[in-house]
Amino acid sequence: MSDSNDIVLEARNITKAFPGVKALDDVHLTLRRGRLTALLGENGAGKSTLMSILAGAQSPDSGTLRVGGREVRFANPREARDAGIAMIHQELSLVPILTVAENIYLGSEPLTRLGLLDSEAMNRQAVRLLKQLDLDVPPDAPVETLRVGEQQVVEIARALSGQARVIIMDEPTSALSEHEIEVLQELILDLKRRGVALAYATHKLEELDRIADDATVMRDGRVAGEAPFQDLTREQIVRWMVGRDLGGLYARTPTPLGDVALRATGVSLRHPERSGDWLLRDISFTVRHGEVLGIFGLMGAGRTELLEVLFGLHPAAVSGEIQMGGRPVHITSPAAAIAHGLALAPEDRKREGLMLEMSVAENTSLASLLQVTQFGWVCDRAERQHVQRFLERFRVKTPSLERRIRDLSGGNQQKVILVKWLATRPAVLLLDEPTRGIDVNAKREIYQLLDELTAEGLAVVLVSSELPEILAMADRVVVLCEGRQTAELSRAEASSERLMQAALPPGKEAA
Repeated sequence: MSDSNDIVLEARNITKAFPGVKALDDVHLTLRRGRLTALLGENGAGKSTLMSILAGAQSPDSGTLRVGGREVRFANPREARDAGIAMIHQELSLVPILTVAENIYLGSEPLTRLGLLDSEAMNRQAVRLLKQLDLDVPPDAPVETLRVGEQQVVEIARALSGQARVIIMDEPTSALSEHEIEVLQELILDLKRRGVALAYATHKLEELDRIADDATVMRDGRVAGEAPFQDLTREQIVRWMVGRDLGGLYARTPTPLGDVALRATGVSLRHPERSGDWLLRDISFTVRHGEVLGIFGLMGAGRTELLEVLFGLHPAAVSGEIQMGGRPVHITSPAAAIAHGLALAPEDRKREGLMLEMSVAENTSLASLLQVTQFGWVCDRAERQHVQRFLERFRVKTPSLERRIRDLSGGNQQKVILVKWLATRPAVLLLDEPTRGIDVNAKREIYQLLDELTAEGLAVVLVSSELPEILAMADRVVVLCEGRQTAELSRAEASSERLMQAALPPGKEAA
């Protein structure tokens, strides 16, 4: 059994809050020399926030970090790296126009005796490191010319270049091929033999059988349980991940269902980079007027990609059939999707859903400009009249229609996105994480809004990574796992445990 002398990094009583949400609440984590701790939990459990604090990207509101028994405070990631802590991010943080070697040694470039960049030495060192990782790319190749999986390996090489004592990995295999995953696992075993402490966040439990020593499971910003990984069954992990009180969520009013509004049959989406691979494979479902169809899955399951396919964002890579109102339709662009009665509220509202420097009125009318234009010009009076009734009906709080959208609260920004699409009078509303990053009261208002809309016959496809939201709002739930449909459950059949069991890849059977 490990003792206190094995502890390399320890987090004690870590608390972190953001506006409207407590991301971490009195969290502890211990990383030991030569051992890998699996950090588990559903999306939004607090794993990424905790890892960001360990790596110096964020500061805790309270609590302490200790490295090698000494208390530390990191003002930035550079200070964490200097203390021997490296992090491999799921979202790549490489500089596209720099070379592979320049990215690996960014901030710690080898220099000549004159203090100039020693490119030859840097390239030689990069070649040795890339050989360890079985990546055959030139060290002077710009990173933007590499495949996503190859870029992920470069990200890993950068973390290894600093002789780190602690390596934190956030979903490191999300973009890797099977061969690249095998290489990474061999490297992890070698790092453990060298005494490196590792934290490894993943939803893929099957990856952990070979490499994990300990497990910490998080739920709602707290540690729900911890144990040696081999002592845990898949069922125990799932119980720790989902065991929560669902009573505080708004419950849907039962609504009589109408005809089928949207039918998808055998929908598949080819992978943009890996020949013969698929981001989605053979997805089929229906959604009726007045119904909320929930789409649940963990990160990388293909939820967002499914909505993008329905909305015409990947026409050249899609196969299968889509019907609207019982008739086959060919949706080759968002404009065609809108014309057929579809609307999509995207996951990233600030980057994809709003024009932050434009006014509330301008954002609200963007998807229905034909209703407020005369001779090709927007009529200000017509625009105000058009958007005012929607904003009032759906209780959007704004000082004026001319106020910039960025000045509104997150909840009101999200309602503006919904109003923008409702102004097109869609038959089917596609929602991708509609309550992410907004406070509890704003969530309730959006749930009430969806209740009203479905009572009027709108069909809703709701993608959410929050189990309570899916269970409270969905009439039926389709579960995706790694691009495949693994379950379809009625409201009566759905439970936290059944959804999570279907969402997790196979592998972690009962011990």
